[in-house]
Amino acid sequence: MKNGIKKSIYPDTDLVILAGGQARRMNGLNKLLQKFDDQIQLIKIHQQLKSDVAQVWINSHRDYSIYQKIIPSIHCYQDDENGFLGPLMGMKSAWSHVQADYVLFVPCDVTYIPPKIIFKLHLALAKNSLAEVAYAEINGKALYPFCLVKRSSLAHLSDCLEQKQRSLRHCFAELHAQVAHFTNHALFFHSINSPDELQQHQQIKFLH
Repeated sequence: MKNGIKKSIYPDTDLVILAGGQARRMNGLNKLLQKFDDQIQLIKIHQQLKSDVAQVWINSHRDYSIYQKIIPSIHCYQDDENGFLGPLMGMKSAWSHVQADYVLFVPCDVTYIPPKIIFKLHLALAKNSLAEVAYAEINGKALYPFCLVKRSSLAHLSDCLEQKQRSLRHCFAELHAQVAHFTNHALFFHSINSPDELQQHQQIKFLH
């Protein structure tokens, strides 16, 4: 049990950390292995969410041996197709590997993981029987890659990719997406996309 929430009150859910990009704006650095705060991202995300999920996966094209040295129980998979086709491809590819019918996707560069995030996303998803995805909104900003997705979404995800439509916002609209709202007034960057952002994030954390 974590944060007073028992996993048994929502269906088995796997965690997938999305780390399949090229990180061009980070000069190719693997963001999942960087320290944004006091811990490297992999350890931070894993520690905060492992108690609330069945299995933890990383969607990545590199550094498998490093991931598994840090966390031996971690599972990894690559995109179904080469070419760095974005988070939608990472999500579609997950369903060839995970056992659970629900997956919480978390971007590797996220700076803040709200408490009870999985529980609240499940609550949001349950509000509409047609909904196949629920995503987090923090301080009014939609974080589409930070989302809970049903296995039944697979056909639509595949259709979007076949049509070369890789926008999560566009794809999710057709999945009757629900939103879980969160607030954190101390938050400046929701995610880190460049060395400059990382430096500013760390300076702000130091000042706080």
